[in-house]
Amino acid sequence: QVKLVESGGGLVPVGGSLRLSCKASGFTVNTYSVGWFRQAPGSAREFVAGLKRYTTRPAYANSVQGRFTMSRDNAKNTVYLQMNSLKAEDTAVYYCAADQNLITSSLGLASEYDYWGQGTQVAVSS
Repeated sequence: QVKLVESGGGLVPVGGSLRLSCKASGFTVNTYSVGWFRQAPGSAREFVAGLKRYTTRPAYANSVQGRFTMSRDNAKNTVYLQMNSLKAEDTAVYYCAADQNLITSSLGLASEYDYWGQGTQVAVSS
């Protein structure tokens, strides 16, 4: 059974940092493409970062490029999102998602992912 569990969210001031974790079970994390998405109240779910299976170079949304870093630890079967220089507009619920058959061009499309975690809240105070 595929399961994703996010953790690491919290309340931080503007300019602060957080590291989110997405612990995978039921599959080997590097055999699935994994994405990070976020959803603010009243807004659609948006792509943050993604890593295609068997690759090591993540893709990022323009809004987080240079501030966020996505990584994968195969030994821990966990994917991370290091978030630095946080802004108030980064406030959202952050989700990780996984899919075994994603093509590169679909990495940023939430509708293409089969499995989702429950989300973790990130709040950045200004």
